[in-house]
Amino acid sequence: MSYIEASGAGEPDILHLAVGPVPKPKPDEVLIRVFAAGVNRPDVLQRKGLYPLPFNANPIIGLEVAGEVVAIGEKVAELKPGDRICALTNGGGYAEYCTVPALQCLPWPEDFDDIRAAALPETYFTVWANIFQIGHLAPGESLLVHGGTSGIGVTAIQLAIEFGCRIYATAGSQEKCNACIKLGADAAINYHEANFAERILELTAGRGVDVVLDMVGAPYTISNLRCLAMDGRLIQIGTMQGSIVENFDLTYIMMHRLVVTGSAMRPRTIEEKGRIAKELRDTVWPVLDAGRCSPVIHKVFPLGEAAAAHRLMESSAHIGKIVLKVST
Repeated sequence: MSYIEASGAGEPDILHLAVGPVPKPKPDEVLIRVFAAGVNRPDVLQRKGLYPLPFNANPIIGLEVAGEVVAIGEKVAELKPGDRICALTNGGGYAEYCTVPALQCLPWPEDFDDIRAAALPETYFTVWANIFQIGHLAPGESLLVHGGTSGIGVTAIQLAIEFGCRIYATAGSQEKCNACIKLGADAAINYHEANFAERILELTAGRGVDVVLDMVGAPYTISNLRCLAMDGRLIQIGTMQGSIVENFDLTYIMMHRLVVTGSAMRPRTIEEKGRIAKELRDTVWPVLDAGRCSPVIHKVFPLGEAAAAHRLMESSAHIGKIVLKVST
């Protein structure tokens, strides 16, 4: 099969097409002929050598795919060859074939093509697990999501609205702020032009929001906490600009009964990811089947142009998802 190999760690140009053996599924896995693969920020970190791989992870980059099951392991009963699925992988997505635990697979939603199906798993698993399972965002509550036009941001905006919440977002340009509003955000804040914490307090009459979803990290932490309402929750899913917070008075957390938490998806067990997949299928997939909350696709690249896809990801010029077209 053809796949994308990373020669060492470095800039996008280290990514190139290579040829290797088709993997064989373990007893609890399926082998997928990959039609399309999503591109995500962790892929960039892995390419740079900044994302340590969990034990037994596939070293080929790529965390989400859509395609067709072509073989199943002996313990797999719920899937069969010919099924069209999308899946959260344990690596290996930038390839013509990929093995994935069956528990991490979901069917294509109604009327979806391979491109839109491939854009689902990484962001939907991440948003559901962090905002709704860990953050307990409830109907009537409010959410601030940073990077509102990223794949994560678009998904968070759509699902928060779908489940009866108010949503605020930050973005780096007026065009992106307009895109957030078009998606349904109550307000979008250009972080180059305004202090987001001050603006959130203005928009909420001093109350603040119930949940903040952040991937920026240390430079935003104090402001994130300042714009939380009483009993608010800060959910950390990334530290793009640093992880060490200095000179912060912890009594602020105590006085406002705040929760600071977060998670990473990749180190979770297959069983944990399987439980997230089940909740998504029961709760979110009917929404997708009905034609709501569909992913926004910014651009599609051929598999062999993975380097160009990574350059676009790192530019942060995209609105929505970047996808690699692998095969038909």
